[in-house]
Amino acid sequence: MKRLLAPATALLAIAAIALTGCSASAAGSGDDYPNRPINFSVGSEPGSGWDATARALVEVIEREDAVPVQVNVQNRPGAVGCVLLNDMINRHADADNEIAMTSVPLQSMELRGQCDVHYTDVTVIARLLIENFLVAVPADSEFQDLGALLDAIAADPQSVPIAASGDDQLPLALLVDAAGGNPSAINFIEFESGGEYLTALMNGDVVASVSGVTEYGAQIEAGELQGLAVLSEERLEAPLADIPTAVELGYDVTLNNWRGVYGPPNMPDYAVEYWQAKLQELLETPSWQEIADRNQWGTAYLAGDELQTFLDESYAQLQTALESVGAAG
Repeated sequence: MKRLLAPATALLAIAAIALTGCSASAAGSGDDYPNRPINFSVGSEPGSGWDATARALVEVIEREDAVPVQVNVQNRPGAVGCVLLNDMINRHADADNEIAMTSVPLQSMELRGQCDVHYTDVTVIARLLIENFLVAVPADSEFQDLGALLDAIAADPQSVPIAASGDDQLPLALLVDAAGGNPSAINFIEFESGGEYLTALMNGDVVASVSGVTEYGAQIEAGELQGLAVLSEERLEAPLADIPTAVELGYDVTLNNWRGVYGPPNMPDYAVEYWQAKLQELLETPSWQEIADRNQWGTAYLAGDELQTFLDESYAQLQTALESVGAAG
C-alpha cells in the first residue's frame, strides 16, 4: 500500500519561540519597522535541524546586511516545540519582534494529543524549505541494509532501540508498517536534538536513528555513519548519492519535512509582510543557495493563500498517516 505523504511539492519537519518581547502596540506603527532587535526562537537544543536552519538564515542576513537590527537566535527546547508555542501564544501575542522556526510538529503534536495548540493559533509567515528524512546506523553496524533492520524490529522490537522523537518517528513507523511489522511496538528512544541522537548512535545506546539529512549528512560523508535509506522519490545528490531510496528497496514510502517561520497570534500585518518579503529575498541570494546546496535543502518558499492551502492539505494528510500507524491522539 502506497504511503505517499506530500501535497504536490512535499510534506513534513522546526518550531520556536522567544523569551522576551513587547506587544505590537508598544512598538508603534510599522513605518520604521524593524526598529528594535528581533528574537528568532528555536524550540530545540543547538544542533537540531531547526537550530541549523535558524542560524543559517541569520548567517545569510549578516552576510547580505539584509536587516537593519540585530536578529538573535534563542534556543527554547521543550516538548518538541510545544513549550515554545505556548509561550509565544501566552506571552507574545500581538508582538512584532518575535519570530520562530517551525515545521510539522506545529501540526502533528496537536494531532498526537501532546500539545493543545492548533496551527491556526499562531501566525505562520512562510514555508522556506523541504528536507528529506533518512535512516542512519553507525558505519560498523550489524545492520548493513534497511531490510535487515526492519526484519529485526519485526522479530523483537525491544531489542532494537531507535533514536527518534516526535515526527522523526513517523518515517520508520510507515516503513515498519509497509514491511508487515507493528509500528506501535517500535522501541523509540526520544531525544531533544540531533546532537543527542548522534551521541547515542556513536555510543551504541541505540542501533539506528531517523532524522533529516541536515543532522547526519556530515557524519555519513565522513564515514562515521551509514545511510540505509532516504524517504525521497529520488536519490540525494553527491556526496550522499549512494544511499538508496526506500522505494528502490521495495518499500513504497516517501516522506519529507518542511520548515518555515511563524510569529505570535495577531502579529501586525506590517511585520508579517516585512518578513514574508525579506525571507523570499534571502532565499534568492547566493549566500542562501550555498548553504542550501551544502545541506541538500530544497528551497520551497510559500506564503499567503498558497501557504494556507499547503498547511490545510498537510494537516489532513498528516492526520491520515498518524491514524494509519496508530499514532494519532
